[in-house]
Amino acid sequence: MTAGFFDPASPDAITIARLGWTMFVAAAVILAALTWLTLRALRPGRRAVRARWWIVAGGLAFPVLGLTALLAWSAVATARLSPQTSLTPLRIAVTGHMWWWQVRYTDPATGREIALANELHIPVGRPVWLALGAGDVIHAFWVPALGGKIDMIPGRMHGLRVQAQRAGTYRGQCAEYCGEQHARMALDVVARPPAEFDAWLAAQAWPAAPPAHAQLARGQAVFLAQRCQACHAVRGVTPEVRGATLGPDLTHVGSRRTIAAGTLPTHAAALAGWLADPQAHKPGARMPATRALDGADLRALAAWLESLK
Repeated sequence: MTAGFFDPASPDAITIARLGWTMFVAAAVILAALTWLTLRALRPGRRAVRARWWIVAGGLAFPVLGLTALLAWSAVATARLSPQTSLTPLRIAVTGHMWWWQVRYTDPATGREIALANELHIPVGRPVWLALGAGDVIHAFWVPALGGKIDMIPGRMHGLRVQAQRAGTYRGQCAEYCGEQHARMALDVVARPPAEFDAWLAAQAWPAAPPAHAQLARGQAVFLAQRCQACHAVRGVTPEVRGATLGPDLTHVGSRRTIAAGTLPTHAAALAGWLADPQAHKPGARMPATRALDGADLRALAAWLESLK
């Protein structure tokens, strides 16, 4: 995981970082100069400087020359940012919900939609257009290492062009306060080499694999008996019904690094804890608890979800 702003990984993020650091250094130099002048003026025995020199030097010459130079440089630097256009080879829809991210791709082979959650995979070196929206309240998409931050407003679609220069995993975060669990609305952006990305996308287009043994079959049966499909879709297991997008698509949930938008790592024990009492991990989350399940059913359900790679 990268350090974000301090380790930019896209051309735009590098430009923004240089701009930010230049402004920071300029402000530090100005502060140091003013401090030095103040301390020098307080020393006893110093000859007073005429007021008109302060006005000419500090009130006219410095703002006109120094700040105008910074303004001109920043204008040139921001003009180098990539133009915002949806005419890119790859377009991905990202929708913010309380408190998770829905990510949708188009299968290049069939044209069908591929949905996943809380992870955004992109190919290295290719520009990507993100169509950003919100399903409930205002959110904001921000991945500091890739540059750019934009609001996500219900009823509107905003766009952002991103491009990663190198492979890696970059943390994103909702940057607009959206309620109790705003701080736990993280997004992983995984940049892969193009060939690896194409293979990953092809794998994500597949439906869930059949259970490999009896315990996993029991977990799938528990999932359906508990009517988890009312909110969650698992392609190949649940019918495509209206309302199954209230929660994240779980078709390949076992392949994701985390669950609940970065709250817990993805493994059977964490999944069992989350299923038993989501409120203990993420108070306010809309996921209901499954306390009525006995231990064997809970472990089977968690194992089946973990197996959905």
